[in-house]
Amino acid sequence: MEPDSIDWPIVWATPAISILVLIALSAVVSAVEAAFLNLNRYRLRNLVRIGNLKARRIEGLLVQPDRVATTFLLCRTALHAAAAAIAGTMTFRLASETAFALLLAFGIACITLLIVILGDIAPRAFGARFAERIALPASWVCQAIFRTLQPATWLVEKLSHGFLRGLGVTPANGPSFGNDPDPTAPGFASAHTHQRMLARILELQSVTVEDIMIPRSEISSVDINDDWDTILDQLRTTPHTRLPLCENNLDNVVGMLHMKKVAHALAHGALSREILLGIAREREAYFVPEGTTLDVQLQNFQRDRRRIALVVDEYGDIRGLVTLEDILEEIVGEFTSDPGTLHRDIHRDADGSYVVNGAINVRVLNRTLGWSLPAAGPRTLNGLILEYLENIPHPGTSLTIGGLTIEILQTIDNAVKTARIRPAGTDSDDHTHR
Repeated sequence: MEPDSIDWPIVWATPAISILVLIALSAVVSAVEAAFLNLNRYRLRNLVRIGNLKARRIEGLLVQPDRVATTFLLCRTALHAAAAAIAGTMTFRLASETAFALLLAFGIACITLLIVILGDIAPRAFGARFAERIALPASWVCQAIFRTLQPATWLVEKLSHGFLRGLGVTPANGPSFGNDPDPTAPGFASAHTHQRMLARILELQSVTVEDIMIPRSEISSVDINDDWDTILDQLRTTPHTRLPLCENNLDNVVGMLHMKKVAHALAHGALSREILLGIAREREAYFVPEGTTLDVQLQNFQRDRRRIALVVDEYGDIRGLVTLEDILEEIVGEFTSDPGTLHRDIHRDADGSYVVNGAINVRVLNRTLGWSLPAAGPRTLNGLILEYLENIPHPGTSLTIGGLTIEILQTIDNAVKTARIRPAGTDSDDHTHR
C-alpha cells in the first residue's frame, strides 16, 4: 500500500481514542485503589456502626486486603497491557508503511509517559487526598469487579504463593482489616475500648454543643429574689458543684456559684444574700454559641479553664447548658462505678422494655442501646415524638418509630415526661405507625 493510500483519520483516531479510554480507566482504578488504601479505618468503622451501607460494603471487601490489592493490580496491568498493545500495533503498521519510524518511537515513549503520569501517579495522589469521597460511591462497582475477577485473583495468588514456596519462603497472610482481635486474647477489652473512644473522638467534629446540652427547662439555677429559706434549702440539697445565680429568670444571670465556697459560708453561719451575690460575681457566666462543635468547645474549656457554659442562640437567649463532663462522656461513655448501669435517664424493666425520660438526647439513646432512632431532626425524645404526632399526646398513646414501639407514660407541661420503649412487634397493642 502506498503512503498516499493510507486512511490517516482511521489509522490515528481509532487507536488514539482507545488508548485515551484505557488511560482514563487506569486512572479511575488507581484513584479508587489509593482511596481504599488511605481510608481512615476508625472513621470507616464509625460509619459502619451508624449503618452506612457503602462503608459496610468496603469493610467486607477489606477483610482480605491481599486479594483486594491483587484485584486492583490485575485491572491496572490488563489496562496498561491493552494500551501498550494498541500503541505497538499502530507503531508497527505506520513504521512499515512510512519513513517515520523514529518519530513514531518518540510518540510511543510519550504514550508510555502519559500512562504512568495520567493513568497511575496523578490519580493515586488524587485518590489519597479524597479517599472517603471516592471509595464510598465506588464501593458497589468494586464489589462487582472483585466478584467477577475472583477466579483469576485466586489463580494468581496460588501461582505467586507456589513460586514463593519454591524459593523456600512461606507466604504470610497480611493483617485483616475487617477482623477484630481474638476476644480471648489478653488486652482485647482494652483495645476494643480504645478503638471505640477513637471513633467517638472523630465524631466530635460533627456534633455541636446544642446536640448534647441540658435544655433550658432542666437547668438547675438559684433565683436571688426567692424566699431565703427556699434558697437555703436548694443550696443544701443540690447535687451540683456549680450553679447559675440569676435574678427573676435565667436570662438575667448574675454569675456562677461555686458550691465549695457556699458550703464554707454555710458552715460558718455567714451566708447572706449579699455574700451569695458576691460569690456569684467572682465567677462570671461563660456563654457559647449553640453551633460550636464539641472539639472546639473542648479546646475552649481547656484554654479558658472553665468546666461549665451556658449555650445561647443567635439572639443571645439561653438555650441550655453544657459541661466538660458532658463532652468527656461523648468520648468515654457515661461516668458510673457500675459498668452494667445504663444512662441515668434510662431504666430497664423486667419485661425487657425501657422507661425513658422524654428529655434524653436521641443520640445518647441510640448510642447507649444501639438503636437507630432518627437523630437528624429534633434532639430529644420528646421533640421526636411531638414531631411525628404533630400534637401533644395523652398518656397511653403509642407509635412506632425506627422499628421501636413508644408508649407515652406521662406528659407534663405540654411535653412528654416519660415513655416506655420496646422493639416493635413484641406486643399486640394498636399503634400509630410513622
